[in-house]
Amino acid sequence: MKNEWILDVLDDLKAFAKANGLPSLAVQLEDTALMAACELASGSSRGKALETTAGSNGVQHDFESSRANN
Repeated sequence: MKNEWILDVLDDLKAFAKANGLPSLAVQLEDTALMAACELASGSSRGKALETTAGSNGVQHDFESSRANN
């Protein structure tokens, strides 16, 4: 995959967050890296973004809706 570099960037950012006392950011970056890996593996095209819904603890991905729309 030609875009795997983004996973390295996210990993570097996560390491920075952990080393600088930003644990919540580190967790968010881990989630972001997982999402990026899934999208890269599925070959998602540029215009296809997952639908999101606002949750009580931030933004949550609505995987079922996005799967139904693809």
